[in-house]
Amino acid sequence: MIKTVAISVSGQGLHDITPDIKRAAASAELPEGLCTLYIQHTSASLLIQENYDPSARVDLENWLNRLVPENDPLYTHTMEGPDDMPAHIKAALTATSLSIPIMNGQLALGTWQGIFLWEHRHQPGGRKVLVHIGA
Repeated sequence: MIKTVAISVSGQGLHDITPDIKRAAASAELPEGLCTLYIQHTSASLLIQENYDPSARVDLENWLNRLVPENDPLYTHTMEGPDDMPAHIKAALTATSLSIPIMNGQLALGTWQGIFLWEHRHQPGGRKVLVHIGA
């Protein structure tokens, strides 16, 4: 089973998509298997990260922005704005797909783990994540 999950993002940052992915996985009614996620974009990524303390997300975002700054004079891909090339680099450094086991009909996430869409662009918009559930 493959489903497309549409996600609205308000701009740059880590957006918790755990409930959306849990719903998609539960609809497969599979007691055991694998949930594979794939984001269909080149300027956003996926991440499993702590979902309890929001300061962890702030620290990750600040760290990545320091590592890949906007307005670097080395960038030549600048037609779409100062956040475009950094967004592509950030997506290249992070993950475009994730695999999560399904046990007892549920995603086998740890107590403090959440699934996040990491938006690397500033403007709000929509993103698509493919969810594949298989045995």
